[in-house]
Amino acid sequence: MKIDNFYVGQTAEFTKKITDSDVREFANISGDFNYIHLDDERAMDTIFKGRIVHGILVAGLISKVIGTQLPGEGSIYLSQEVKFLKPVRVEDSVKAVVTITDINKEKSIVILHTECFIDDNIKVIDGEAKVKVI
Repeated sequence: MKIDNFYVGQTAEFTKKITDSDVREFANISGDFNYIHLDDERAMDTIFKGRIVHGILVAGLISKVIGTQLPGEGSIYLSQEVKFLKPVRVEDSVKAVVTITDINKEKSIVILHTECFIDDNIKVIDGEAKVKVI
């Protein structure tokens, strides 16, 4: 992939339904066994009134888009800013959207606006990534 193949405004997306199995596997991998993600009964007593998905699991969908679509294979994450706006629940379908906002051709770096949505229009994550294109 060459930096000249990209343009400001270019976008890519990926949608995935987050399952209970996804949440439990992520807990096992990350070691984050916070009851808010795993225990229906205890999570009912929180401000969320039920379980929520790990925010970083949701943000990981952005990584999928960056690593396989835009810029794609071989790209290297340099930084990622993430703002968690709303909770995601088990069985929600999450759409990760990545849009190029700036390109530094000399350094072969793209700046990406990164977002995640549920129900196609409710923004749950907003952020920015800096990615090296190799």
